[in-house]
Amino acid sequence: MTVAERRRRELDEALVRARATLVAHGIELRAEPSELGLARMVVAGELSSVVMSPDLVALAARMLAQRVATARPGRTVEVRIPPYVAVQVGHGQGPTHTRGTPPSVIETDALTFLRLATGDLTWEQAVATSVRISGVHADLSDVFPFG
Repeated sequence: MTVAERRRRELDEALVRARATLVAHGIELRAEPSELGLARMVVAGELSSVVMSPDLVALAARMLAQRVATARPGRTVEVRIPPYVAVQVGHGQGPTHTRGTPPSVIETDALTFLRLATGDLTWEQAVATSVRISGVHADLSDVFPFG
């Protein structure tokens, strides 16, 4: 089994578990079978006070962070979602950092990151409440929400 096949299987299983959790609490949500669909289910559950499994939250955060890193290759900004993942991304005309942590850093919790990705929260709202940013290239408002 290839890495892509394993990842797809992991995503499919997570989608089934997330949907089952929501249905068990009376929440019907149709979401596309993708990383973004999983994020939408996790956000819907959390906003409805349904405790979503930490491994579902972690998986959704890791997969979407990797999606950002793939879409924006480079090492200008580090996006941190502790304790789950940290990725380095390219942004703007910023420098390419070669060692350690880039000079621009964004750090947030997983639910805020998922809410940004799904469009449930704007960049401005997130920065005002729970996203910590540092550095001149740390404005990723043009990255969110994911399409």
